[in-house]
Amino acid sequence: MYIHEEIAKCLLCDNAPCTSVCPKGQDPARAIRALKFDNSANAGRWLNQACVGCDAPCENACLRKDNPVQIQQLQTKIAEPCNQPLPDLGIDFCGVHCENPFFLASSAICTNYEMVARAFEMGWGGVVFKTITSSEIKEVSPRFDAVRQEGEPFIGFRNMEQLSENTPEENFEILRRLKKNYPTKVVVASIMGQTEQEWITLAKAAEECGADMIELNFSCPQMKLAGMGSDVGQNPELVIFFTQYVKHSVNIPVIAKMTPNITHISEPSMAAYFAGADGIAAINTIKSVTMSEEAKVNGFHTISGYSGKAIKPIALRYILEIATNPLCKKEGSTLQLSGIGGIETWKDALEYIQLGCQNVQICTSVMQYGYRLIDDLKLGLQTYMAQHGIGSVGELVGSEIQSFKRPGDLDRDTMVFPKWDREKCLGCGRCSLACSDAGHQAITFDTDRVPRLNGKNCVGCHLCRLVCPVGAIGLAKRMKKQ
Repeated sequence: MYIHEEIAKCLLCDNAPCTSVCPKGQDPARAIRALKFDNSANAGRWLNQACVGCDAPCENACLRKDNPVQIQQLQTKIAEPCNQPLPDLGIDFCGVHCENPFFLASSAICTNYEMVARAFEMGWGGVVFKTITSSEIKEVSPRFDAVRQEGEPFIGFRNMEQLSENTPEENFEILRRLKKNYPTKVVVASIMGQTEQEWITLAKAAEECGADMIELNFSCPQMKLAGMGSDVGQNPELVIFFTQYVKHSVNIPVIAKMTPNITHISEPSMAAYFAGADGIAAINTIKSVTMSEEAKVNGFHTISGYSGKAIKPIALRYILEIATNPLCKKEGSTLQLSGIGGIETWKDALEYIQLGCQNVQICTSVMQYGYRLIDDLKLGLQTYMAQHGIGSVGELVGSEIQSFKRPGDLDRDTMVFPKWDREKCLGCGRCSLACSDAGHQAITFDTDRVPRLNGKNCVGCHLCRLVCPVGAIGLAKRMKKQ
């Protein structure tokens, strides 16, 4: 846990002072980012034995002057980096080749040419450009709010932002330039209309400017005009109507972006699929309310979209429901999926891929940490594939779907007891407290501050393991219930 505590102290600085002063060419800031974003197998590439014996100017340069990150001690905890050959991350999505599955999601992180060009230069495989519309867009201020957690800027993010404020002509010229200057990158035009003619006009313009695909935004939760955004995505008939109009007017792939603000996401998703959509993107943000005074707009709150790592389990549920719908395979084709929601690390992305997604779209974590996330997204996934003998991303698509069962079909005749690592346990008593007040009173905790399990009371719920702050509780062997 020492490593995690030190990483949590790091500010993840831009142009980090610790790296700039290193006399031995080490990059401690890059190593810490690797540790932060679940890429520990590669941290040794940037912080290795060359660090030993140094007088640590990196620690003196740390902006946390009162409590600098202990970089030299971190180095002693870092393993040798993975040196296996790394596989290619290329994958086809809706018939379009992507150099990797990592795309910028349609949002504030991709609103002009310079932003997207910088992201492409850094290694992102594609972009779904901020949604283009003919409607006048006026944004509010402030437009963002967050749900915070100690040590993190935020775990949940609430936004009131709508669509691109540029004119369609300006946006399509940006897409034309991007495709001309970055021909190997995938450029997706996100569009939203209010009438069938507007959808058709925007779709044709997207194709004419060279976009590789079109994403139909049926899901924005905070449109000021009725009949747009999630108003459409909640109505399968409108989804069919607009999807068919667009598909009949263009020859490039069309993706429908779905709203989570609906009970059964499969209904509009299958409506889009049978109307001709080549793929489904899910999910957009979840309607939400936050109450901070700082986020009021001239004294008032509103309902708006919620994103960030807090929504990932919800988004994965929707992806699973779409991927396992028996209708998602029709003669000659299989529905392609693009996963969105709470993706911060390569492990998050892998979960979406394992549930059937050919690519993933990322937004909120880029807002926190910048485009540089792509470094650990790519390297982390490549390392995982190399370590498991996986030659292509396509081999991972849908690989975990078979591991799911309905609740009623799960094994209810066996259980797993918690198991303590006594060397890690610090005797805080959190496990006992949780079990006593919210579990089955199966843990005793006396004056010696050593937790002890009463097997007769334990039901194997593992609340104790989840609340342990130092990771001292694991799993014992599964056994038959007595």
